[in-house]
Amino acid sequence: MSTSSDRAAVAVERFGTTYAEQAGIRLKDKPAPLYQLLVLSLLLSARISADVAVAAARELFAAGYRTPRRMAEASWQDRVDALGRGHYRRYDERTSTMLGDGAQRLLDTDRGDLRRLHERAGSTRQIEEGLREFPGIGPAGAAIFCREVQGVWTDVAPYVDRRVSDGARRLKLPAGADRLAGLVDREQLPRLTAACVRAALDKSLTVD
Repeated sequence: MSTSSDRAAVAVERFGTTYAEQAGIRLKDKPAPLYQLLVLSLLLSARISADVAVAAARELFAAGYRTPRRMAEASWQDRVDALGRGHYRRYDERTSTMLGDGAQRLLDTDRGDLRRLHERAGSTRQIEEGLREFPGIGPAGAAIFCREVQGVWTDVAPYVDRRVSDGARRLKLPAGADRLAGLVDREQLPRLTAACVRAALDKSLTVD
């Protein structure tokens, strides 16, 4: 019988690609990739498939909107067009507005650098609250950001929300944050939580 560690390793190998990796974000504790993760978290928050959200993020980044300055300087229509190329059409106009407003807010409050938000926050809860001040980022978007960023903002780890726990149970893994995190090396935790999220969303995924 396989151990929980074995099952976790299989899950990471089979479907542990993070959404940031899928979107082409080389996540580091630097302003540009952190902002790109914020954009991706916003796109993933909508009631739309994750693949479409990722495709839309890739189109925005390919168009050059990789920093809040470039996003804010882009026209509303240019952002709509990039979202459309990623087939993010149902929410494209509203999302274009939120992207522009959010980029400007980040420039105005933290000089475009989410590390300042991190430095101010005394807890993960305060990070979540700070993220939710951006247009379009609600509890789901803040959770997506924290799940993915915990590999570089290590004080956030282990970040295991309800969706991760649900997926962990489906994979017959422990659902508690500390026990789940103990199954893999620290740098693999974002991939394990990503695998659990994918298992929660797609019932066909299994490690059997």
